Amino acid sequence: MSNPLNVPKAKEIKPINFLFQRAEITVADLIHQLPIAKQLFRESVQLDLHPCGPIHWHYSGFTGDESTPFTLEVCLPIAQAPVTYDGQFHFKRTDHFKCVTLQHEGAWHNLPRSYAIIMEFMQRHQLEPGGVTRELYINADFTDPDANITEIQMGIL
Repeated sequence: MSNPLNVPKAKEIKPINFLFQRAEITVADLIHQLPIAKQLFRESVQLDLHPCGPIHWHYSGFTGDESTPFTLEVCLPIAQAPVTYDGQFHFKRTDHFKCVTLQHEGAWHNLPRSYAIIMEFMQRHQLEPGGVTRELYINADFTDPDANITEIQMGIL
C-alpha cells in the first residue's frame, strides 16, 4: 500500500559508481532478471568491492507497451570501480541525474499507481521526461510484498 503522505519531488542525484549488467528485454522477461542481483553481490565480494547502496534497475526506452523491447540495467552501487576488470559485468559512473522521485511502499504490482502520481506531478510542473527511470529496491521482501520499499526516480530534462 502506498504511503499517502509521500509526495513526489524533483531532485538531482549525484554521480554513482555501479557494477551492472545490461540487457534488451520485454516486460515478460523482467522476472528472469531477479537472480542478477545475487550475481552482482557475489562478484563484488570476489573483487573485494564495497557495495554502498541497494540494487537499482535502470530502464531506458520503456514506452509502456509490454511487447516493445527496452534496455534494462541491473545495477549494484559500489564505492569504487577497479582499474582493470575482465568479467561478465560492466562498470560505470553516472552523471548527475535530474529526476522526480517517490517512495512506493508495498507490492510491485501496485507500482503503476505510484508512476501515475509521478506523471501527474510532472504534468503539473511542466517537467519533460528524460528517457531513463530508476527503481531502487530499498527493501525487497519476497515473503511479504506489502513490506517492499521501492524508490522510483523518473528522469527529467
